[in-house]
Amino acid sequence: MEDIIWILVPLAPFLMVSFIVWTKHQQKIAELQVSTTAENTAERAAQYASQVQRLEDRVQVLERIVTDKGYDVATQIEALRDTRRVDEHDSGVPLGMAKRERA
Repeated sequence: MEDIIWILVPLAPFLMVSFIVWTKHQQKIAELQVSTTAENTAERAAQYASQVQRLEDRVQVLERIVTDKGYDVATQIEALRDTRRVDEHDSGVPLGMAKRERA
């Protein structure tokens, strides 16, 4: 048994150095993984923030449409079309008015 100890004693510094190098290498790998994960997380967060902002803008537009003058959006669109027709033909009566009265 003493022979084995005397053989391992000179190898101890090499084993310690090898262990230290391996530990530092593992630490660098862990830091790279954390860095990569942080970058990916930041990129996803930016994408989500952008998407949330777009959705909030759309909701604001929808809220404005609903609350400004009620739910009668189709009538408003038709009124805009009728206004354009009146402007185009210089007439005081929108085209297609007779059709609406029959319906």
